[in-house]
Amino acid sequence: MLRTVAAHLELDIAGRTSMVVNLAVARGVTLAVARGVTLASERLDISLDGVTHSPRELVDRHGSRLHQLISEKGRMTIDYTAEAIGQAPAAPADDLDTIIYLRPSRYCESDTLLPTAASEFRGLSGLELLTAVSAWVHDRLYYVPGSSRVTDGAVGTLLARQGVCRDYAHLVIALLRAVNVPARMAAVHAPGLSPMDFHAVAEALVDGSWHVVDATELAPRQSLLRISTGRDAADIAFLTNHWANLTLLDLQVRAIVDKLPTDDFRQQVQLR
Repeated sequence: MLRTVAAHLELDIAGRTSMVVNLAVARGVTLAVARGVTLASERLDISLDGVTHSPRELVDRHGSRLHQLISEKGRMTIDYTAEAIGQAPAAPADDLDTIIYLRPSRYCESDTLLPTAASEFRGLSGLELLTAVSAWVHDRLYYVPGSSRVTDGAVGTLLARQGVCRDYAHLVIALLRAVNVPARMAAVHAPGLSPMDFHAVAEALVDGSWHVVDATELAPRQSLLRISTGRDAADIAFLTNHWANLTLLDLQVRAIVDKLPTDDFRQQVQLR
């Protein structure tokens, strides 16, 4: 499997600011030649008013690659491209995962949704539970681009009955945590997604393995390419900044695969 991904961002930066860019393919792929995946090519270019900037790369425990830099006022352009060949075995869970990803988090209020989850999914477990939660969220929400605010969490999404991929993932994660299934969020490049953008999915821990749960059903899970992993959207944002304001002027994302898989969302898939 050959996956080609790219992103182009243009920013207007109001003054000196600290920035973190999070859109590169996760290290679990880039260094996984022995596990079946090769990053055939990769390039990250950042320039401010035509002058090249070199960010510092930081890698978290899940292999998310954060590119940090300090920028002055001006017009910034960020371009990222990569080609990944093959698929790697899914990463195993560790003991810390079972603690962190059972807790409520900012956007996944599993404690508030506990009565709902207990009522709707009583008696279900394992992969059957994942399929039921995914179908329940899919049937109750409308995918409406631009409908959610950056502060909306799972409870707000359920009340509004609409959202985008991050909102679907938040609701799935909160419901699963409420019935004692560790769940987390992954930002991915998603070949087949329409309209094309960065994509967010949930992952649930069952029998020691992480399984993708994408209630949007908008892209085949087999070709997803991991960018970052965390508790919710607060951990996987593609761009964060502090100090001065910045404005996102343009965002273009591209993700293609040599052969687009056909996905049966009733089956379980691991993000590789």
